[in-house]
Amino acid sequence: MITFDILTIFPDLLASPFNEGILRRARQDGHIDIHTTNIRDFALDKHSMTDDRPFGGGEGMVMKPEPLAAAVEQVRNHRGAGKVILMSPQGTMFTQELAEKLAEEEHLILVCGRYEGVDERFRATYVDEEISIGDYILTGGELAAMVVIDAVTRLVPGVLGCSDSADKDTFSRNLLKHPQYTRPRVWNEMEVPDELLSGNHEVIEKMRFLESVRRTLARRPDLLKLETFSDSEKKLLRRHGLYAAVKSLQADSNSTV
Repeated sequence: MITFDILTIFPDLLASPFNEGILRRARQDGHIDIHTTNIRDFALDKHSMTDDRPFGGGEGMVMKPEPLAAAVEQVRNHRGAGKVILMSPQGTMFTQELAEKLAEEEHLILVCGRYEGVDERFRATYVDEEISIGDYILTGGELAAMVVIDAVTRLVPGVLGCSDSADKDTFSRNLLKHPQYTRPRVWNEMEVPDELLSGNHEVIEKMRFLESVRRTLARRPDLLKLETFSDSEKKLLRRHGLYAAVKSLQADSNSTV
């Protein structure tokens, strides 16, 4: 089980998403535990101020170190030590690989930054890692924290209905996932590919692999520069005229087809 503690000045913002769908079921089944802590509860003045103007001047406000530190300490006192993560646009880019590493932790403390950021002294003293979910700016770290929790939760054993769903996701390899189809067999004059109806699992897997490569070539060729292929996959790529395109992408990188 993983325990998530979220430190925020807007705890109500997080209530609904964690009570829906897979996250709700994961909580009910005991795979994850989620707590929110209101940073304002640890403010030192009667107005519950958690931010102040930056020394040296400049735009915006900065989150004060005392309430943040006190909130972390209370969480540690109640639920033990955990990895403290600051949601920040300056952090390490969040990827599937990073989600997999975080899924190995037992306790994650997610600090939701606001305004122009947090006091550097808090970051230097308490923060183990900073994470960004993309090169853009949000009004706060709450939405980013929800993204991290959602991505990590689905990797916890027992959370997903199909045990190998996560292993075959987009980004489980450096390939986008193949196209998917369901009933009806014909819709809008478009038919489901015959291979998927054949019942031959080897044929289906080869078709899906090829479609993954084609989709990645079209949409995210940068990913293919990092991918490696087995000998049988190379033969399949050659047979279907994809090998040369993949090889040319990897020619200038350290990876080899």
